[in-house]
Amino acid sequence: MPPTLASLVHHSALKLTVRAGEDRLDVPVRWAHVSELADPVPYMEGGELLLITALKLDAEDPEAMRKYVKRLVGAGVVGLGFAVGVNYDEIPKALVDAAEQEGLPLLEVPRRTPFLAISKAVSAAIAADQYRAVTAGFAAQRELTRQALNAGPEGVLSALAAQVDGWAALYDASGAVVATAPEWAGRRAARLTAEVERLRERPAPVSSVVGGPDNEDRVELHSLGTGRRPRAALAVGTASALGTAERYAVHSAIALLTLTTERSRSLHAAEQRVGAAVLRMLLAGQPDHARGVAGDLYGGLLDAPFRMIVADGGGELLAGLTEAVESAAARSGEAVLVVPEGERLVVLAADGGAAVAACVEYAAAREAARAVPEQGAAEDGDEPVIGLSAPSGPIAAAAAYKQAEQALSVARRRGRILVEHEQLAAGSVLPLLADDAVKAFADGLLRALYEHDATGRGDLVASLRAWLSRHGQWDAAAADLGVHRHTLRYRMRRVEEILGRSLDDPDVRMELWLALKATSTD
Repeated sequence: MPPTLASLVHHSALKLTVRAGEDRLDVPVRWAHVSELADPVPYMEGGELLLITALKLDAEDPEAMRKYVKRLVGAGVVGLGFAVGVNYDEIPKALVDAAEQEGLPLLEVPRRTPFLAISKAVSAAIAADQYRAVTAGFAAQRELTRQALNAGPEGVLSALAAQVDGWAALYDASGAVVATAPEWAGRRAARLTAEVERLRERPAPVSSVVGGPDNEDRVELHSLGTGRRPRAALAVGTASALGTAERYAVHSAIALLTLTTERSRSLHAAEQRVGAAVLRMLLAGQPDHARGVAGDLYGGLLDAPFRMIVADGGGELLAGLTEAVESAAARSGEAVLVVPEGERLVVLAADGGAAVAACVEYAAAREAARAVPEQGAAEDGDEPVIGLSAPSGPIAAAAAYKQAEQALSVARRRGRILVEHEQLAAGSVLPLLADDAVKAFADGLLRALYEHDATGRGDLVASLRAWLSRHGQWDAAAADLGVHRHTLRYRMRRVEEILGRSLDDPDVRMELWLALKATSTD
């Protein structure tokens, strides 16, 4: 404990007597300062015991003393020591009354007690308190280290919560709660997710102090990790500001949890290398070898239906997707295989699991943000593009990868962030005809027919459309056009002559029909 006015009064060698403010003696004393200035306030920092002999004060003037004491209280002076037997044989009543009125503790210092003795007593008590704090901090550091070695991050949180007489919580890179101590703090920590997310937006290392949920406590947030982007975050909740010993404990916990985080990164990198090898084997049609290499690392992921996710957009753009997928998998306890491939990311995740759901939610959130420019969404082309395969298994992994790539290609053409392959199969091919390359092909294929019709020598384009829509039925198509079937036969021969293609070929009919559809979308 730091020295207080009460501890100085009870110091047997000082012989101090309380003359005013008896109910405020438990205030900590930061320092003892001697000043005979009429206005020492400019030289005060707050928390001082001011020692005077009233050499330059009219201590018997009630108005002067009232103003003097009021200035001291406003400057944060916690007590006033008055030496008797120097300029005054006893403390003047005007000063005593002013101190009582302002609630400022007033101590009478006997002549035989030098101010130096009081200063030494305060200094010694402060040094002793700091020594106790440092000793307690080292003890806390040893305990935290022991817990880190024996129980991991959860042990560190438990020891830290005990040291600060509060609670502690660990958050992952996405801002989700990973662990809390004690257990009752879980709900309280979860309500601080928004504050943790704001902390992650600032370059690390970074800390902030916030009011706890419902003003229950004071919470310190600290980023964890050695890079500019926080890898995790630590929250420490206490009833009041931390003391020196508690501060040592928090700093030790930050260091230990950062080491744990960086070690986890190294292990994660090793897992990714194994995952890349497993993925190559799956795509090469070697599921048994893939299982052998994976061992228990990915649990039953390779034995159950899974989805393949292929995302493009570069490392920075894919960082958010990676965090969302891995954090969701960690929270649900499911295995996920994440393999960065240069500017591309490949994910193999359980069908119907949390990781796939997180991917879909992430894409939906990015789409929503892009639709509202004032929210700071990225410009077109500055978003990840994601393709999601249909459910598959190890034997068909290569097909699933191809499905995800196809969905990715469609997403890029449509300006979408995510497209699922199942959506393509359940939809229509006609929206794909809006692609500029398809339209260019259609225009080139049908240009000669349009140029022929422009001369007024016939209506070959409309006739071709009617004939194809009736599957080559002459009478039905002629009736739609309002012409004789022989006229329609003549027009179809002219189409073949102009295009240099036979309408008996089903591939030619298919290409012409799609070309007509593509040009009709303009």
